[in-house]
Amino acid sequence: MSARRGTIAPRSLDASRIVRGVVLVALIASSLGPLLLLGLWSLSGRWLYPAILPTEYSDESWRALGGGALWPALITSVALAVSAGVVGCAVALPIGRALARLRGWRRHAGAAAAFLPVAAPPLALGTGLQVALLSAGLGGTAAGVLLAHLVPVVGYLSLFFLGTFTLFDARVEAEARTLGATPWQTWRHVLLPMLRGAAGESMALGFLISWSQFALTLVVGGGAVRALPLEVFALVRAGQDRAAAVGALLLVVPPVLGLAALRWAARRTSMMPA
Repeated sequence: MSARRGTIAPRSLDASRIVRGVVLVALIASSLGPLLLLGLWSLSGRWLYPAILPTEYSDESWRALGGGALWPALITSVALAVSAGVVGCAVALPIGRALARLRGWRRHAGAAAAFLPVAAPPLALGTGLQVALLSAGLGGTAAGVLLAHLVPVVGYLSLFFLGTFTLFDARVEAEARTLGATPWQTWRHVLLPMLRGAAGESMALGFLISWSQFALTLVVGGGAVRALPLEVFALVRAGQDRAAAVGALLLVVPPVLGLAALRWAARRTSMMPA
């Protein structure tokens, strides 16, 4: 019986390794495959069926980046996303702190209200926001698009800070007040330094949420605010595949950089002495 177990165990171990290897290769291919195709399209000069790879290469699409519509759209998207991340963090931080202080059904109701704009379809959300922003004279403006982006950004970041303050030791704040610190001094010298890492992460999350907004920008901006996702979509519809590939690769850069930064921050935190 022991001999049978000795012969079966290595086979099952080899099979599990093969399965893990196949799954890993499939994940890598599904993640990097589209990016490699975009890179080939952006550098292809001539690529006709049935050729597997381009027969000619050219960097004309990349060299035309500065003189086309992608560059202004990139600047617009960066400005909107940075503003949404900073403003969203400033607004969501006290909301998350207030939610963490609630108990029972009040906390659940507040968390549900914060989660609603995150869960709602962007098109439905944008249609409702368009009516309000048009009434305020902000329809088709960058300010109106920013306010529209802030709705899901603040909702998501409020839940983020709810989790942060749920694990936060409130006795630190109470001790500062006991020692004579004013509410502003407590915020300035106690809470904000302790929340510096969480605030940075929340601004990065807010940036990424705003960066990927297509429906809100289209509906509220009315086509007048030409952010990068809209410009890439227009290039795809116009059949300009190489320029669309360049724009799509530009859309991928911030999430990749954000993941790398978060991984670097996590490694740095784990290496810090306790």
